[in-house]
Amino acid sequence: MLRWLPRARVPAPPPAAAARSLVTAVPLAYVEMGGRGDRLPLVLLHGLFGSASNLQSVAKALACRGSRKPDLVERLISVDISPVLTSHISEFSAYISAMKSVKIPDGLARSAARQLADNQLREVVQLPQLRQYLLTNLLEVEGRYVWRVNLEAISHHLADIINFPIFHKPYPGPALFLRGSNSPYISSKHYPEIQRLFPKADIQDIEGAGHIVHQDKFEELVTAVLNFLPPL
Repeated sequence: MLRWLPRARVPAPPPAAAARSLVTAVPLAYVEMGGRGDRLPLVLLHGLFGSASNLQSVAKALACRGSRKPDLVERLISVDISPVLTSHISEFSAYISAMKSVKIPDGLARSAARQLADNQLREVVQLPQLRQYLLTNLLEVEGRYVWRVNLEAISHHLADIINFPIFHKPYPGPALFLRGSNSPYISSKHYPEIQRLFPKADIQDIEGAGHIVHQDKFEELVTAVLNFLPPL
């Protein structure tokens, strides 16, 4: 069974004084893409600003091509992210500010609204494919356009989101780190920490891909994942 877990529905942040001590569990939304209920799932988790649609085509492709093995959860695949702090390379704060500043008149047609938002994001987000990724979060609600993701909550907790905790016990299973060759999120400086935490890790480049690997090199990503999974 292949299970796709989109984002949690994040509530608005509590007042600053209470935020330090309040931890609230929220339900995860998820979509099952097929398979049998008695099999352990292959779980796909999208990144920040992601939604259910981002990896849906990847999930369908993996499900159709035989990713229904009971031992799949014994392996780990990381797509263009390292087990290190990424604040020095992250531009999420700028993206949040740009998204907050988007102004769209009420009642505008969806295509026109997306084009207007795209134009307003262009100054900060130069890559067209990244703008399209962010625009998957633009929703029409009763004639008004709003962002699907809770920008206030993400902004409030961004430092925690992009941080990475210190782990002393390594993961003993097979691991695959897929690196977009045009992305800074996995660099050679990260290899020692990857090998420390994942001693069986294999690091592979997806040539020509940026951080959104599945969007830039879809077939190459699916092929790398299938090659890493146990044979049928």
